Amino acid sequence: MKLIKKILLALLIVFIVAQFFGPDKNEGDYASIESFIAETKPSPEVKSILKESCFDCHSSVTRYPWYNNITPVNYWLEDHIKHGKGHFNVSKWDKYKTKKKDHKLDELIEMVEEKEMPLNSYTWTHSEAKLTDAQIKAVIDWAKGVRATYAAELSKD
Repeated sequence: MKLIKKILLALLIVFIVAQFFGPDKNEGDYASIESFIAETKPSPEVKSILKESCFDCHSSVTRYPWYNNITPVNYWLEDHIKHGKGHFNVSKWDKYKTKKKDHKLDELIEMVEEKEMPLNSYTWTHSEAKLTDAQIKAVIDWAKGVRATYAAELSKD
């Protein structure tokens, strides 16, 4: 029994010390998203959907929940953000070539259509990010429209 108490005490100390360390936060500003919004021209409805359901993990602007201050949760969240930005980062949209933009929107359509995005682990704690069928249709229709403009641009080349 003494050994278990020592182990639990050691784990508690490690947990407390770990709270003083954490990953860097993804705290850019909304200016990094403006070129994406200007170029893709989402409707106010789609823009709102993107803000609530996508930008936290797919841009340089993340609204952190209170539990992000708890280690190791903050590392888990940072890993999600890192992977999300690796796949689709609207804050770097102006650096992508047209072909890559078209491909990213094609992936977005596929992931939203198959209800793989936003992730379930995200919507568990952000219920407002869960998409209705109407919101899914709005996002897909918008993305297909933007892809049509990219297709026209690519056919000129």
